[in-house]
Amino acid sequence: MSIPIFTETERSLDTKEKTVGQVVSDVFKRIFDILCSALGLILLSPVFLLVASLIKQDSAGPVFYKSRRVGKDGTAFDMLKFRTMREEPDSYNGPIITAQDDTRITPVGAWLRKTKLNELPQLWNVLKGEMSLVGPRPEDPEIVATWPEETRQIILSIRPGITSPASIIYHNEEQLLNGDHVLEEYLHNISPDKLRLDELYVLHHGFFSDLDILFWTATKLLPAMDVFNIPENLLFVGHFSKFLQNYFVWFGVDFFISLIAIGIVGLIERANTVLNIGLWRALGIALFVALLFSLMNTLLGLGQIFWKRAPGYYLFDLAFSTFATTAIVYIINLNFPGGPLLPPRMVIYHGALSLVGFAAVRYRSRLITGFASRWLKLRGKASKLGERVLVVGAGQCGQLACWLIEKSELNEIYHVVGMVDDNPNLLGMRVDGYRILGNTNQIKSLVKEKNIDVVMFAISRINQRNKNRILKLCNESGAKVVIIPDLLHSLEEQLKHSTPEIHEQSMAE
Repeated sequence: MSIPIFTETERSLDTKEKTVGQVVSDVFKRIFDILCSALGLILLSPVFLLVASLIKQDSAGPVFYKSRRVGKDGTAFDMLKFRTMREEPDSYNGPIITAQDDTRITPVGAWLRKTKLNELPQLWNVLKGEMSLVGPRPEDPEIVATWPEETRQIILSIRPGITSPASIIYHNEEQLLNGDHVLEEYLHNISPDKLRLDELYVLHHGFFSDLDILFWTATKLLPAMDVFNIPENLLFVGHFSKFLQNYFVWFGVDFFISLIAIGIVGLIERANTVLNIGLWRALGIALFVALLFSLMNTLLGLGQIFWKRAPGYYLFDLAFSTFATTAIVYIINLNFPGGPLLPPRMVIYHGALSLVGFAAVRYRSRLITGFASRWLKLRGKASKLGERVLVVGAGQCGQLACWLIEKSELNEIYHVVGMVDDNPNLLGMRVDGYRILGNTNQIKSLVKEKNIDVVMFAISRINQRNKNRILKLCNESGAKVVIIPDLLHSLEEQLKHSTPEIHEQSMAE
């Protein structure tokens, strides 16, 4: 049985949207699932035998219960559990959601549910590839049918899991439900928030964050921790994943860069003089430099920076960190017992080359994008980057329009060719990297000459007469016309109007 969730086109698009990092993370996740599930089934086999004997002594019926669930891409599968209900027709015909006062549950079954031992057989589902250790909890097809279409596509895009942030927060779900309308109560009060948490997990999950979730799941099984409410943000990005992402991963990257740098410097030095560092000495020096660099980054707070979108001025902090690290290595090298390990100039060259590598890796996205855009412009192929845009106005509003196109997903659709402005001092100059191609009277000729597809009017604080003149030229150019609202002016006005009210309210309090 399969619930149609994705068309073939949607599946291919979903695959293309994954970054290299996400693909690597998914591979590690699957390998981790296989190893842990196989090891768990072997090590927990005595527990399986003990639970099986308790179930058999408690009530007649099979040891395992197969529950129909919806998995990845809408494919249904049988999720294994230890049986916790009496083997009778009412157990199968009753509500698909159980509450704490459910009379179908056996005494041993109640204990298994409380300790979560009834979920252990799902390790077999993980080994088979139907489930993962961490992922959205799989639901009954009847419940999945109530989900909004967009939610279904997101949640069912990955394998369901034994545990998840939602299952940790709602670990006492059965205690929250009671009465005769359990399913309605679940769908109305609990399911919407669980869906929200599951969507957040799917959109932001990673291998390291999964380790955090497994840790929090283990702590929830301890009676002393059962009453402790774990903050929601720690379920998605906990201390462990933060440490690994901010320090451990960068330590490995910096070690590799440092090793390459010392190798390059060593080759250059050997070309001019006799030098024999040796592999182990090179590895030791690279490890020491990477360790010092990581410690210096920690002291300067550079480990807390999201480098993918970090402003350029953080390069100065990076340079200071590398300079300080190089100075420490230089001093240690000069005062090393038995003489310097490296020629002093090699330490300086190594620091400079390492800085280039550190900066290139951290700012790689912008460097690659910048080089690619420059190359395409030089080759005269910029027109292939999307619809060509001419921005009217080089002031704050125009610069904001360019920034929004450059920094958002719009950069895949639109390409800013340049700007026009009536300030004669700006003609031929560059504003925020974009050339001023002419004045507003030249809009029609520039649209034809530059093959402009879209004209964006982005002038703030302009009188109506002049605005009408320019918009007429824009409309007569034949290109699509988009009017960018003066967001900065609107924000300024909002702040002016809201400030007295806020001040009066704070004074009243």
